[in-house]
Formats: sequence, C-alpha cells, structure tokens
Amino acid sequence: MRLTFSTFLAAAAAAGSASPRTAMFLRPCLAFAPRTLHRRASPAAFSRALSSTKEDVASSSSEGDEEIEWTTDRVRSTFVSYFESDPRSHTPVPSSPSAPLTDPTLLFANAGMNQFKPIFLGRVDPSSPLASLKRAANSQKCIRAGGKHNDLDDVGRDTYHHTFFEMLGSWSFGDYFKKEAIGWAWDLLTATYGIDGDRLYATYFGGDESLGLEADLEARDLWLEFLPEERVIACDAKDNFWEMGETGPCGPCSEIHYDRIGNRDASSLVNADHPDVIEIWNIVFIQYNRDEGGLTSLPFKHIDTGMGLERLVSVLQDKASNYDIDAFAPLFRAIERVSKAGPYGGLVLEDDATLRDTAYRAVADHARTLSFAIADGAVPNNEGRGYVLRRILRRGARYGQQILGADPGFMTGLIPVVVDTFGNTYPELIEKKDEIVEIVQEEERAFATLLDRGIKFFEELKIELNAADETKVTGDKAFYLYDTLGFPIDLTEQMAEEAGLIVDTEGFLNAMEEQKRRSREARRAAKLAGGAGQVLELIAEQTAFLADEGVEATDDEFKYEWDVGTSATVKAVFTPDGFLGADDEAAEGESVGLVLDRTSFYAEAGGQESDLGTIEILSPEGEIAGKFVVNDVQSYGAYILHTGILASGSLQAGSSVTCRVDYDRRRSVAPNHSMTHVLNAALRKVLGDTVEQRGSLCNDEKLRFDFSHKKAMTAKQLRSTEEYCKAAVENAEPVTAAVMPLDEAKEIDGVRAVFGEVYPDPVRVVSVGEETSVEFCGGTHLSNTKEAEAFALVEESAVAKGIRRITAVTKGAALEAIEEGKKFEERVASLEQLDPSSTSDLDKQAGSLRKDLDAAYTSAPLKATLRSRIESIQKKAVDAKKRALAQRVDKVLNVVTAQIEEAAGAGKTALVLEVDIGADSKASQKVLNAAKKLAPDMAFMGLSEEENGSGGKLACFAAVPEAMAEGGFRADEWVRSALGVCGGRGGGKPDSAQGQAKECDDVGAVVKQADLFAAEKKAEGPSV
Repeated sequence: MRLTFSTFLAAAAAAGSASPRTAMFLRPCLAFAPRTLHRRASPAAFSRALSSTKEDVASSSSEGDEEIEWTTDRVRSTFVSYFESDPRSHTPVPSSPSAPLTDPTLLFANAGMNQFKPIFLGRVDPSSPLASLKRAANSQKCIRAGGKHNDLDDVGRDTYHHTFFEMLGSWSFGDYFKKEAIGWAWDLLTATYGIDGDRLYATYFGGDESLGLEADLEARDLWLEFLPEERVIACDAKDNFWEMGETGPCGPCSEIHYDRIGNRDASSLVNADHPDVIEIWNIVFIQYNRDEGGLTSLPFKHIDTGMGLERLVSVLQDKASNYDIDAFAPLFRAIERVSKAGPYGGLVLEDDATLRDTAYRAVADHARTLSFAIADGAVPNNEGRGYVLRRILRRGARYGQQILGADPGFMTGLIPVVVDTFGNTYPELIEKKDEIVEIVQEEERAFATLLDRGIKFFEELKIELNAADETKVTGDKAFYLYDTLGFPIDLTEQMAEEAGLIVDTEGFLNAMEEQKRRSREARRAAKLAGGAGQVLELIAEQTAFLADEGVEATDDEFKYEWDVGTSATVKAVFTPDGFLGADDEAAEGESVGLVLDRTSFYAEAGGQESDLGTIEILSPEGEIAGKFVVNDVQSYGAYILHTGILASGSLQAGSSVTCRVDYDRRRSVAPNHSMTHVLNAALRKVLGDTVEQRGSLCNDEKLRFDFSHKKAMTAKQLRSTEEYCKAAVENAEPVTAAVMPLDEAKEIDGVRAVFGEVYPDPVRVVSVGEETSVEFCGGTHLSNTKEAEAFALVEESAVAKGIRRITAVTKGAALEAIEEGKKFEERVASLEQLDPSSTSDLDKQAGSLRKDLDAAYTSAPLKATLRSRIESIQKKAVDAKKRALAQRVDKVLNVVTAQIEEAAGAGKTALVLEVDIGADSKASQKVLNAAKKLAPDMAFMGLSEEENGSGGKLACFAAVPEAMAEGGFRADEWVRSALGVCGGRGGGKPDSAQGQAKECDDVGAVVKQADLFAAEKKAEGPSV
C-alpha cells in the first residue's frame, strides 16, 4: 500500500495534537511518506498538516482497501522462498501446531525453534526426518499467553503485542554459522524486501565478565561490512544472550532494529522499548551449553533466527501499528459491524479513554488465537493450555460486550473471518471451521450469563469501595469472581486497573490454595517414587559427550523379540553427578542410568509405558555377579537410558550384562496396545472419520484412549464400539509389522497417524487383520488378537471440551469385568420376574441394585443397558404403587366419610384420624377436601405413615374452619404441636397446614397430643 499525501498530512496532524505518549505511536506515520516529501516538505506544508484533525486518520483508515504491494501472504512466502532457493538451500518445514499436544513442556509453541528442540538437545531419533536436517525455514504459528512468555496482559493496550503471531525463521543445524546468517539477513531485508538500509541498526553481544564471556567481535565485524560503526551497537546479556531455559543450549545473539523515522541517529533508542525504533529480526548463535557447572562449548554450532511476520509487514506496508496491516483489516470491519461504540480510531493509552480501540485490538487478536489453537487440537477447559484459552475467550467477550456494546455470542461470528483470511495458508482452519465455531459458541454461551452477573457484581463492589474510600479488591472477592462467576484473576485485575483499583493477588492465591489443597506429581516421578530410584535424564551436553567418546547409538531392534536374554555391554554409567569415569564403579544400592550398546528393553514412547525387568551383571567368566533392577527406560536421541537401582554387585563402563525383560508384564501391556489400535478403528467406524487421536496410555493394567468428539457417546455407540473390538479378538486376526519409507507408508489406504506427531523415516507400520487397522507405531504388539483373550470397555468420560476418553481392559481384567456383568444381568433378570403389585419394596430393591451397578467394574455399554432395565423396573414398581394407592384411597375415603359423619353427628368440633394413604400428598388433599365438604364446621387432622408400623416417615395434614382459626385454633400450630412429639416439623396457614416427621415409632402419641391441643383450644373459649 502506498501512503497518500492526504493520509500523511492527517497522520502528522494527529501526531501534533495528540498527547505526548500517543504521539509516540502516531509519529512514525511521517516515516512512511515518499522520501522526497519527507526531506523537502516546506514549513507551510507541515503547518497545513497540523491544522488537520485526528478524525482524518480514522476516516482514511476506514476507506476501502488500496492495492498493497507487500501483502502478508507475499511477505510470508517470499521469506521461505528466499531461504529455499540456491545458494541458501534451506528445507521448507511446515509450521508445527500452535498447541504442541505431544510436548508436555510447552503450553503453546512460542517460538519457531520449538519443533527443533530435539536437535538442539541432542535427542533426535536417528530415524527421524529431523536427524538429516541441516537447514530449515518456515513461518511458525506462535502463541504467547501463559508460562514464561506471556503477552496476554499487554494485548490491546499497545499496537504491537499479540497473543497469536507468526514467526518467520531460518535455521542451521551444525552447518553454516555467523557469516552466512548475517549476510543473508542483510540481503533479504535490503535487496529483496527493499527496506532502506540507512534505517537499520544491528546489535551484538558485548561480553559478560560474570559469565566469563568476551564480546562477540566476530558478529560485530561482520556487521561492519554493511553498517557504519555508530549503527553497530554492543549490548549486555539481558538483550543479546539467548537461553532456552535455566539449563541447555544457549549463545549470543544479534538483533536487527528498524528506525521508523529515519534521517537521524537513533542508536540511543535501540533496545529502549521505543515504538519508533523496533527490533525486527533476532539471529541467535547457539554455541554453548549451560549446566550446573556453567557454560561449555557445544560440539556443533547452530543458527536460530526469528522475525515477527506482523511487525515486518507493518514496516513494508508503511503502517505504524501491527494492527493496521492487511491481515487485520477484515477482522476490524467485522468487529465494527457488531460494535455500538463506533469505528476503530487507533488510539492508545490515556487518549483511548473509553477503551474502544483497546477492545478492538484485543478482540481481533483473541479471535485469531482461539481459531488457530482450536484448529490445532487445543480446547478451552479448566487446566493448562485449555484454561489459558478460556481466559482469552472470556477476556475478549468482556471487552466486546462491556466496552464495545456487542451482543453476547459476537466472537463466534468472527471465526469465519479468521478462516477466510488465513485458510489458504493454513488449511487446518478450513477443515476445522465448524468445530472451532461450535466450541467458541458453547464457551460464549456458558459465560454470557456469568459475564453479566460478574460485571454487575464488580460495579456494585466498585461503588462500595469508593464509598468507603478504599482501593483494594480483597482476595476473597476476587476469588468469588473466579470460583463462582468464572472470571479469571487477570480479567479481574484488568477491570480493577480500569477502575483505578488494585487486587489483593496474594489473598486470592491463598483462597485458591485453600480450595484446592491438592498436589500433582509428574507421572514418571510418581512411578519412580517409593524407593524405586531417582529420575535421571540426558540433555544435549550428555548426548554430545557420548558421541564425542565414540559411543554408538543404542541398537534397540531386539525390543521386538520375546523371551530372550540379550547380551550387551555397558557403554556408560550415568549418575546424578554425571558419567562415571572409565575406572569408576557404581556401588550396590545406587540409583544410576545405564547406556548399553544394545537392548531388548522397550523405551517409553507412543503412549506405551517402558518395559521393566532386570539386567544381570556378568563376571569375566560369564557368571552372574550382580543384578540391576530396571524401573524406567527412556530414549534420548540415539541413546537408550535404563534407570534403576543396583541391587547387588558392582558395574562400570565395559561390564558385560544380560538384559532380562519382564516378559510376563509385557504380555499384559502388548494386548492393551494392540487393542488400542482396534479401538481407534472402531471409533472411526462408529463415530465417523472426523475422530482424531488425542493421546493414549498403555500399561499392564489397562488401555486409555483420548479422542476428539463433541459429546458423550450414546449407549448404542458404546455397544457398537465394544462389539467391534470383541469381534476382532474372537476373529483371531493377525497383527503384523513392516518397516518402510515414510512417503510410501503415507500412501497406504486408511493408514492412521497421531495428530501432531513426528514419525521417523523409515517408519514402522502395524496392521491388524486385513482391513481392521493400519497405523504408524513403534510399540510392542501381539502376533494375533486372540492373545488379548477378551475385551471390555469399562468407562467413557470427558477430558476437556471436545475431547473424550475411553478406558478399557483385556485378558484377565476383561474376563473379570465380563463375569461381573453376568452377575448383574442375573440380578436384574431376577427383579424383572417379581410382580410389582405384590412386592411392596420393589422400587427400593431396584434403587439398591442401581447403586451397586454404578460402583461395579464392568462393561460400560452393559451398564448402560442394565441401568435402562432397572429404570424400567422402578417405573413399573412406582406405577403399581400408584394403582394400589388409588384403590386404597377409595376405601379410605369411604371409612373416613363414615367416621366424619359419626363425629359430626356426635357434635364434635375436632377430629384426628389415622388414614392409610401411604403419606401421599395428593391423597391427603382428597381426604381434606372430603372432610371440609362433609363437616365444614369441624377441625380435621389426618395422620398417615408411609408404611404402616414401620416407624418411618409420618405425614400430617389439617384443615380448620375460618371461624375457629380466628378464635385461636390455628391449623399450623396444631400440626407443629402434634409432630413435635416425634421431632417433626410443619407449617402453613391458620386454616390449612401440613408437615412430616422423618421417623415416628409411636403414632398413638401423636394422636394423643393432637387431641390434647384441640381440647385445650376448646376450653379457651366458646368460639372453639
């Protein structure tokens, strides 16, 4: 887009008349004028410009889109094409999911290098495509919200923060280094994108004595080939030394900054967080590894670069704000259509007094984040990344409804706009569009009522605090907003800040801790607890050390063999303090990790827990001289680490050993893994091909399978799924495995792979039967499904919104579940044979059986069927009781009629009767109506036991003529007095009341007290 002269003048006017802080954001518009105008404009021209108004900027921004030279799509594709072409020859790598479902260490992908972490950490599987990767380039979908990198609180307040953004990146893995990285960066920016080199500045690491590192003079000298000395700036470790974490690969970096104004010396504004001088590219030279001992040089040096796409596009499109680029324009138009606050004006900070423009930016950003995250498999819920998404959605909904005046549900309407804008580049948005819309719609609907209540509560709280001249929202109030009204604490803090208040965050956290009072341990740590050994992990330094020492990759092909003892040699012994030296030995009782030249142990992967067992230590004569108990097996790049405790003997590098896998345990694990494949196929057949695996766990006790599905499965669907799996066992289908090139494997009809998983090349393909299942899998399996013996689907539940979980068992556990189910079938059948009319407690028997069934460990589909049958029994029992009661009421009415007539004839003014109507409220009303009709001038009380002589529930009901009630004989007092004998309670009106006692073993005493009350009232006056 070329900036028009009128737009330029309007921007200059806004910069001149805005507040100083807002002018900082608007002034860069001057930099985007044609260079001749920028250098030669007369004072008169600028004077005329300053007489314009801010509204000119708003009106020009709302005009139709002009032709844009550097669209977001073109900027993105140009970057990747540049690095893909000769002589750079980078491999274009697709973006990994923004929600890395297979990396539990990350809430979201927050940088382009995330998917390449195994390379940097030295943990690449030799058969993985990453193992042969030397150069790569892409545009990575990133989300920075939650965790260490969290921009959520800043989004909307300025013009450059985002929770979702794209990161353009290029990488070298042990290939080229600083000279090429710096040279290509300069060439791409100036020659390809056409950015004015006079506006560019470069930084380099200036050294750090505390780290023992000298200045990166190599990078400085390389930059001096392109830039004058005053624009090559030394910076400290805070700005120019990059680290992945507290430990791990790290190194100096070099940043490229762009001056939006130009024609000046802006070196003092570099890294000063000034909106006119912005960082656009960071080049990291990964050459060190940090551990507890400090920094050491890496054997292979890497390049990791990152450049924010939105920020680069703002430079190329002459925009002062990331939110003014073409990628946001459709969203802003859509927001304007639902807003009642007017169009976007581009204001920030104190000039955005109504928060309208803050809301526009936040809502647009959050719509993008939700769309991409949900398309990549994340869903809003109450934990981890799911809760971050829920916070983002609720933050956007609050801005839209409270600030912009949009109707509830407006964010759902923004999803199609995001899909239309980015769908061509990221087709997963198109594929998942309906799912994204449905999930956002459900979340908005669930929060809509709470949002109104929360805003009302906060407004009342604000008035209350202002009246008391207080400014702090207490922790318990913040927790009420969170726990009861669904307001994330950051949303409460944001609203408080807007109102000039603060939140007692510490008090909130204390309230949260008080409510939760639970701790969670990592599964592996829990598995190794209780004396089973210490958790040990290899990082890049250790795997690099093994490679430098000439230790070859562990040969684990023997893991697919059964009932063998595999001879091996210990290549390294790893302890919490590092590797043992060549002459050092591990002593009895120590927790250590062994790296062997070969192993038959399966390392945890693909949802399957690792093998357990022992490693026999052999003497030089080949005799067993010791035993090492294996409690965990993990893969770190090319090496398999066997962690456990040296139970007896001693060992060191070079020791001869024999691997003894616990094959009995594996025989319980294998059927669970094989039947997970069958279950996956069954779900696709029953629920449709949209089902995607979202996780699994296979151990010796059960199999657990998480999958995408929007609602609970019906009883019919559960039954069909279980029957499919049972049939596979009964049909004795062969389970086979073959290793083939990844490209060929992908062409297999019906092959399944886990969403977001990276597979090796070549890949192992496991097939069940001829058509039952085909999946990529490196696990250990049965040879035939009959070895599973049996299958029972024992539970189906929700994990998160849109994610369901099935738990199932095989072999002995399944047979027990099936046998338990048969027992319940017999019990249900026995009840079904009983005659409801002659079995007075049939409904209670059925209720008791239902409780037992709910607690039973048996087939979930069978449970659903039996519950339905039990409900049918209960209904028949209730219906029979109703019929019997109706017949009984007719008889009772005849008796009561006679007794009332007799009492009235004898001149009685009050009558208390026991009536056999089973404490039924409708029947009691019939009795009362009869009494009032037959003897309108007589007070009447009826007492009825739920079961005669049971000592259980007793119902009491009474009617008193109006004249008697006015004279002091009140029905409500009468009922309370009578029931007080057995601890009952009652209430009502002076002329009509009712009550009950939960237990009453002496109805006669109640009758006696009721008669006594009536007699006392009669003695009090002639009116009674």
